[in-house]
Amino acid sequence: MQRLQKYILNNFSALFMSIFLPLFVIASVIFLIKLSTYTAVIQLSIWEMGKLYLFVLPEILFYTLPITFFIAATLSLFKLSNDNEIIVIFALGIEPGFIVKTFFKPAFILSLLLAFDFLVVSPHTTVLSKNFLSYKKSEAKFNLAASEFGNSFGDWLLYIGEKDKDGTFSKVFLFNKKQENEEILIAAKRATVINDAGILRLKLMDGEGYSYSTNKFSQVNFKAMLINDTLKADLTTYKQPLQYWLSKENAGRKKHVLIKDTLLSLFPMITLFLIASIGIVQVRHQKSKVYLYLFLTIVLYYGMTIGLEKMFQYYTILVVTLSWLIATYIFYRKTIVNKF
Repeated sequence: MQRLQKYILNNFSALFMSIFLPLFVIASVIFLIKLSTYTAVIQLSIWEMGKLYLFVLPEILFYTLPITFFIAATLSLFKLSNDNEIIVIFALGIEPGFIVKTFFKPAFILSLLLAFDFLVVSPHTTVLSKNFLSYKKSEAKFNLAASEFGNSFGDWLLYIGEKDKDGTFSKVFLFNKKQENEEILIAAKRATVINDAGILRLKLMDGEGYSYSTNKFSQVNFKAMLINDTLKADLTTYKQPLQYWLSKENAGRKKHVLIKDTLLSLFPMITLFLIASIGIVQVRHQKSKVYLYLFLTIVLYYGMTIGLEKMFQYYTILVVTLSWLIATYIFYRKTIVNKF
């Protein structure tokens, strides 16, 4: 029995990799095209694009692995049926339930990995990706350049004489009119940008500051001065995945993701009866429509997941799981058990 299980799983694993790799590449290309749209707003190097791709990699795997498992398992049984090996297995007195049990272990392991992916890994990568993009957007707003027209720096008007190769600035002037009757002018020989936990600051060195109004005039000389809290990246922090899922931020979206991803995690396990029903055929007596059934199954399952969510809320998980198991088991009994 173990040799037979190993033989079936060897056929499955060969098909699994041949199906997974093209799906993975296609999904990666789609996500990379989506990521490239960010370059219209922010500047990204090749390394930064690679970083963003690593952030979405768990999501790519989450959507490709369950579909790959379903297709590969079904086609591996279909191949064995075409070679009449399934008929030989049943002729030896082995029941169809053996086929279902053979795929149960890899399906169970895959469901656990998918659940860990979306419950634990995805919150972390989602927050990292969001914070990275938020930082890059704030950095884009902070894109200072030497210009005769000057730059806008929060509440300050900023003029930069020169931008050095090391990223520092020379001959810097800032002007701010805080109140209607008071104006502030700051001149510095050098300046540099500092990123402190997502807060971008301008550090001025070797300069003078002037404050004047109709009533008074004051001057101060300084070696270093920080212009603080001018531009701040909106960063998200969390300590544990549970804290992420229970937080009220984007609660509606998280609810939708939790329902949808839970059902997608269960997909490999609750389709085992359907895998046997579609993949096992009598090639002499049946006209197989395996590819049509594969397509309809995926569309129907995703459709039920999305369509019933508004009606049943969190109960959608229970409704879809039970109804799918009952329906596929009845189909399995009629098409496989009663015949073999």
